[in-house]
Amino acid sequence: MTEKLKVLDLFSGIGGFSLGLERTGGFETVAFCEIEPFPRAILAKHWPEVPCYDDVRTLTADKLVADGIAVDIITGGFPCQDISVAGLQAGIAEGTRSGLWSECVRLIGELQPKYAIFENVANLLVGPSELPGGWFSRILIDLASLGYDAEWENIPASAVGAPHRRERIWIVAYPSCDRLQEILSEERLRKQADYDRHTGQFTSVGSSEIWLQPHPVGARPMEVGNGIPGEVGQLKAFGNTVVPQIPEMIGYAILDAEAA
Repeated sequence: MTEKLKVLDLFSGIGGFSLGLERTGGFETVAFCEIEPFPRAILAKHWPEVPCYDDVRTLTADKLVADGIAVDIITGGFPCQDISVAGLQAGIAEGTRSGLWSECVRLIGELQPKYAIFENVANLLVGPSELPGGWFSRILIDLASLGYDAEWENIPASAVGAPHRRERIWIVAYPSCDRLQEILSEERLRKQADYDRHTGQFTSVGSSEIWLQPHPVGARPMEVGNGIPGEVGQLKAFGNTVVPQIPEMIGYAILDAEAA
């Protein structure tokens, strides 16, 4: 049996990235990093054996090695507040919440994973207004400086059957010396989904049923006693999470590329 790819899940939220990847059967989450109490409680409930670090700024390769953790893949939906059209457009400069992207870059450099998968709002591609595309150029330049190529695609939640659009940019990076073509290409994704040419939507993922509700990642409001009102904690966590079918679909495409 092929060994599973080991995932470090940054900015984990309630575990949407890990849930999607693990559903493929080819990935295993070996560590989370999440600073908010409510999502940490959810992660502890559903992944009780997986360690959860609390601050990406203090997480290092040395700390992971000391804890006996090896990593093949880094994932993360780094904060969008400063690049979203709903925010102040402060960008990904140092001192902004979205500037925590620099910690992702640092950890890629330290850990040298086989893949890195990131997600963020669609406005990452077009901002800032004074230099359109400047933010995304920074992302690509940072990855290239580490020797990584990248591919990306705008995959909205509605593409996997969700009742809302929720456009998001998905980025897959990998060492340029081992370039894998079109990981996120439509052809690869179609192998894992029923694709409707008329609507442009993926209607299912693999043999899995459509997963629109936060189950099993989602506790009843009062199941975790962390001092946060359950409904408020849930709404914030659900609003920040990713739709698991999309990382699941990307995970299948990576496994397909690995087997090629």
